[in-house]
Amino acid sequence: MEFTHFDAEGNAVMVDVGGKKETEREAVACGTIHMSRECFEKVLEGQMSKGDVLGTARIAGIMGAKKTSELIPLCHLLQLTSVKIDFEKDAAKQEITAVCRVKTTGKTGVEMEALTGVQIALLTIYDMCKAVDKRMEMYGIHLCTKTGGKSGEFVF
Repeated sequence: MEFTHFDAEGNAVMVDVGGKKETEREAVACGTIHMSRECFEKVLEGQMSKGDVLGTARIAGIMGAKKTSELIPLCHLLQLTSVKIDFEKDAAKQEITAVCRVKTTGKTGVEMEALTGVQIALLTIYDMCKAVDKRMEMYGIHLCTKTGGKSGEFVF
């Protein structure tokens, strides 16, 4: 397989997508944060001193997805048509899973935007909860699905 982010001399380059056809594209990524029972309960009950943890994490994740091209050096700036962050709570494991769904109509995919949205949402949860639990662990961040483009559909 050929790496597309390097030219013939081995220099890093942004991929030229000018000749590609615009298609509807969507990517979904997810990741999980594990925390103490006390911390998990405070988040669910809205008792964290910094405020609404999941509401703030949702907004942060959306902002992160929108700023992906500023954070990842060779990512294209995309006109996103939709970014959604949802949370799945597992009381038995004291875990919250962030799920980020990103859509666009364009010449390149939105996988990096979905992955960035998830990570920023999880980092925001950590930041807002670290006074109660510094041992929180983020894991399992991955691309779940992607559609559109010439490579077609991907399902993890």
